Amino acid sequence: MPGVSARGLSLEERRQLAVNLTRVLSLYRSILDAYIIEFFTDNLWGTLPCSWQEALDGLNPPQLATQLLGMPGEGEVVRYRSVWPLTLLALKSTAYALAFTRTPKFQAPSEFRENPSQSSRLKAPFRKHVRPKKQHEIRRLGELVKKLSDLTGCTQVVDVGSGQGHLSRFMSLGLGLKVKSIEGDQRLVERAQHLDQELLQTLGKEEKRSPQVVQTHSHRSPHHVAQWVDPRTLCEEVLLPLETSPQGEARLLLTGLHACGDLSVALLRHFSSCPEVVALASVGCCYMKLSDPGGYPLSQWVAALPGHELSYRLREGACHALEEYAERLQRAGPGLRTHCYRAALETVIRHVQPKLRRPGVQGIPRVHELKIEEYVQRGLQRVGLDPQLPLNLAALQAHQAQENRVVAFFSLALLLAPLVETLILLDRLLFLQEQGFHSELLPIFSPELSPRNLVLVATKRPLGQAFSVLETEDA
Repeated sequence: MPGVSARGLSLEERRQLAVNLTRVLSLYRSILDAYIIEFFTDNLWGTLPCSWQEALDGLNPPQLATQLLGMPGEGEVVRYRSVWPLTLLALKSTAYALAFTRTPKFQAPSEFRENPSQSSRLKAPFRKHVRPKKQHEIRRLGELVKKLSDLTGCTQVVDVGSGQGHLSRFMSLGLGLKVKSIEGDQRLVERAQHLDQELLQTLGKEEKRSPQVVQTHSHRSPHHVAQWVDPRTLCEEVLLPLETSPQGEARLLLTGLHACGDLSVALLRHFSSCPEVVALASVGCCYMKLSDPGGYPLSQWVAALPGHELSYRLREGACHALEEYAERLQRAGPGLRTHCYRAALETVIRHVQPKLRRPGVQGIPRVHELKIEEYVQRGLQRVGLDPQLPLNLAALQAHQAQENRVVAFFSLALLLAPLVETLILLDRLLFLQEQGFHSELLPIFSPELSPRNLVLVATKRPLGQAFSVLETEDA
């Protein structure tokens, strides 16, 4: 998807982009703030300009992917069936122009071309128990951390929010880095330690079989610590070195793979406040879990801008996978009707119990195989209401007839969602720059595999053109 490159923007360019983003988000806040399950109860279609309704009404899902989201299928040519209003075209162009591009610069061969379950660029022992998406992520982030560690002379990597330790194991046993892993869940720490031992045994057997082939960097497994990292205070465990360096002082690199919510903020605060921390490589996610206030905004510049506020709904929307949804639109599968069914269920819930709004509905299996009335009955049962309540079938079928409108409105919100993520990440860049640090955002993962793919890289001394080295894909 087109966009603005996050690399190499000056302070003034970053500030101006923040101004533009807050202005645009203020203009279209009603779309972003809307809950799609209230499509019928709040007449969301009627909130759109009439000219937009005319342009979007009747478009099927593949047409929405191609014309609205700008993601045509392979070999497909974009053809508009009517003249779109300039305001809608302006929205589409603005959404493209102001969002950070998530497309990596390098053109690497697909690592899953031969086998969709196994990365050809990650050795077999490191793929065990790891899904393809995670294989791609730990390899790419691990290799970037290794380069950044070499460039900044770090003596130790601290992986915060390490989970089962897949990234930590690759960095330590695969790349030879000294790694401390910090995870708040004791069960995950124990699982990580078990997987460490399993991998060490596997590597040991491979070396005995083929000592000339296996090139294991180190037999030093990560040092795992069960510790909750509070974003409001500095965590001493993060800063504690594994061993004294020859120079007498530790130089730490902090990393986090999809550090959830405030955890990514904690990494920023440790980097900015602690002299021992000289580098940072953080991929954030779960923006809706950011504390308010405290997690956003961080920079003085964004905090002073009118319209900078981001509600829970806006931050939650920024976590959606735009590329994945466009692919679903191109396939036009029956699963797209889920939002329409849920919105219809909401009308029934509020008719029966007006004060019950937006209740959580546990997953209903195989929604696409159900008639709308069957879905509503199961949904009523999920929220504790009588599933045998008499239903207005004509009204439900009328709602179902608007399925494409529901999909079109949801697609509009998704088109704008990357602007919210851009503002959150831009705020972090400005926060670091206001303190005199050097930072960049680099698209590191394939967005089709991992939509939250922008890694924030920060150092306390200028690296100049060395940042470009971090973007490259090793042969």
